[in-house]
Amino acid sequence: MTMRRVAVWVMLVTAAFAAERAYAAEQAKSIYLLGVTASMAGVTPPSGTYFSSFTYLYSGDATGGAALSLTLPITGTALPSFATLQANADLGVKANVALDVFSALWVAPEHVLGGNFGVGILLPVGYQGVDVNVNALSSLTFPDGTVLGRGRSLGISDNTFAVGDPLATAFLGWNAGNWHWKVTGLLNVPVGDYSRNNLVNMGFNRWAADLTGSVTWLDPQSGFEVSVAVGSTFNGENPATNYKTGTELHLEGAVMQHFSKDFAVGIAAYHYEQVTGDSGEGAVLGDFEGRVSAIGPNLTYNLKVGDVPVLTSVRWLHEFNAKNRLQGDAGFVTVTIPFGGAPAH
Repeated sequence: MTMRRVAVWVMLVTAAFAAERAYAAEQAKSIYLLGVTASMAGVTPPSGTYFSSFTYLYSGDATGGAALSLTLPITGTALPSFATLQANADLGVKANVALDVFSALWVAPEHVLGGNFGVGILLPVGYQGVDVNVNALSSLTFPDGTVLGRGRSLGISDNTFAVGDPLATAFLGWNAGNWHWKVTGLLNVPVGDYSRNNLVNMGFNRWAADLTGSVTWLDPQSGFEVSVAVGSTFNGENPATNYKTGTELHLEGAVMQHFSKDFAVGIAAYHYEQVTGDSGEGAVLGDFEGRVSAIGPNLTYNLKVGDVPVLTSVRWLHEFNAKNRLQGDAGFVTVTIPFGGAPAH
């Protein structure tokens, strides 16, 4: 049996026995990368040009509704066909991600509205893989007559290495004494690699925008820092699936101790909550919402390679309290090289 055929079978069977289960955000993922904002969230860099490489590693799993959102590529199959299937099974998903987000940022030399203004572009490139396992608790009959006996399992997998959707960004930030704050906008442009029949896609095939406000309090005498960022993601409809992901809220933060202008350690965390349900003809399982939280260590270190300053950040975040989302572990490594501007501390 081909992977695509099996994927369609999984779609039909899981929809039949799980129509009352919740799932949130199409394919259980968002255009805003949770955990991307941590230490110095509210600080704007000096004028200049900055190039960054942001490496993101993630491994997580899901069952129930969250698994459905990963294994259910909506193909427009009519709901009445689901009712004809008598199915009972356990569904589990394991997902792995390894990608790099390359970015270029320019900060204007002149103030705008009394603050520092910057614009930039981000491009994700990398790998995503999904393994799906269906365990039959009773005999399952697929639409073409194939029977999966009780106690038998069906496994499929899919993976991709591709370029995702580019994102345009702009921010405006201010500072006063120990306080630093800024507003950042993000726009997802749906031109990355995507097929509605794939179990995994680098692209989202939908327009989406994010607006985030962040603030940092940093005492240069003690080196103590507290940073918080709150934002919302607003999603357009995916025209290939007629699926519209609901509005998503994300809260991120970090508490850090700076031992020098170049070295700091602390704790980073995030919380995700979908605040409005999914909608559209493609959201066949309803308008349910998801959430997840994470916490872990964060380290920042600035160094010089020759005469070139290099800003680095490393953190690991462990997820918990997930509902209708993947739950796992995320690792972040950021390397930033400024040209024409000094690192901000």
